[in-house]
Parts: sequence; C-alpha cells; structure tokens
Amino acid sequence: MARTKFLRRNTGQYSRLGKKRKKLQKWSAPKGRDNKMRLKEKGYPRVVSVGYKKDARMRGKINGKEIIRVENPADINKASRDKLVLIGKIGKRKRAEIEKIAKEKGIMILNLKKTKEKTKEKKWINN
Repeated sequence: MARTKFLRRNTGQYSRLGKKRKKLQKWSAPKGRDNKMRLKEKGYPRVVSVGYKKDARMRGKINGKEIIRVENPADINKASRDKLVLIGKIGKRKRAEIEKIAKEKGIMILNLKKTKEKTKEKKWINN
C-alpha cells in the first residue's frame, strides 16, 4: 500500500503553502467551523486520523531495512549488509574513513555526501 501524502488545505492555491514548492507542503490540521476537510467530506484531501499508521514491523525502517546511526569508524563495524547506515554529525576526515569502510563491506549509506577533493592549483601570471 502506498503511503498517503497528507497536505494542508489550499496547498494548490498559494505558493507560500506549497504550490509548485514541495518543501513547503506540510501538514496542518484543518480548523474552522465550516471547513469541509475537517468534516471529512468527499472530494477533499485526506485528514490525519487513526488507521493510517504503518505496520508495527515496518515502523522506523526504510524498504524493510533497519537504520543504524554511525558516529565514528568503530560503529560501522557493527553494521551489516541488511542494515542502512546514517552518518551523524562528524568531520570530513572521519566521514571519509566511514565511507571507505562501508564501500569495502558493501554497506549502503543514506546521507552520503560526495566530497570534492580540492586540488591546489597555482595560477601563474604570465607577463
């Protein structure tokens, strides 16, 4: 079953509420006496309520895989192929170490940032 996308009222009308701007599309409970969405009338967007919760076995997982947070290179050794890795707030050097170990083991990292190695180029001015 596909996950239901809950949107606030009038997201398709105003750009500040998310019209053509996915990041601004957030849930907000419908308020107001005559609000058709609050009354759960047919033809209006769905409202968050009991019954939309995920299955207990799938909660907190992505594609059925458990997520592990890694803070240092020693933590990546605890992970296996059947688990996904989230790298915490760490510096560039440790991040590169973790990425290297994960690549060797074949572990997938969710928040992998492509690090650009800056090459030191000397610009000589020819006169």
